[in-house]
Amino acid sequence: MRDVMYLEQIEQAETLLKPQRIEVLRQLAEPHTCTEVATQLGQTPQRVYYHVKRLVEAGLVDQVSERKVRGIHEGIYQASARSYWLSPRLVGRLGLRKTQDAMSLGYLLNLMEEVQADIAALDRTAPELPSIGVSGEIRVPAELRQQFLTDLQTTLQDLFTRYGGSEGDAFKLAVACYPHGSTQ
Repeated sequence: MRDVMYLEQIEQAETLLKPQRIEVLRQLAEPHTCTEVATQLGQTPQRVYYHVKRLVEAGLVDQVSERKVRGIHEGIYQASARSYWLSPRLVGRLGLRKTQDAMSLGYLLNLMEEVQADIAALDRTAPELPSIGVSGEIRVPAELRQQFLTDLQTTLQDLFTRYGGSEGDAFKLAVACYPHGSTQ
């Protein structure tokens, strides 16, 4: 089971985004038969099988084994991933996003979409994925805001210059700085 499945096909999203299927998918975090899931959800096995079959066709659920019960072969199914991320491209954009300025909201939104796609594409079967995530809150008085942003840009440019050689492992660095919204 993968950690994340990044959905870029509208058919997969349409299959997933039905409340009953989401409930079936939650039950399939661990391997189960349709009968077991039906019991948990208070539904008929046939109804659950219908949803499981659609989820399998969309690549969102895998049949992991099979067992014979009273002469009938019964599939055992499991979700293909722990999380399902929908690509923002599934909805598309309405109008143009202004991205000329690195300090614009449009640029930040484009960056977040790019980071989401990059993370989803990582090979999670690799024995080691060196990465770091850092999050924090900095409070900057309005009169120092421009100086803070300039200092941040200078510091990052220094890192790019110092480690920007052509040898070694390639890492992508994305930094987002945006208003937090709370006024505590």
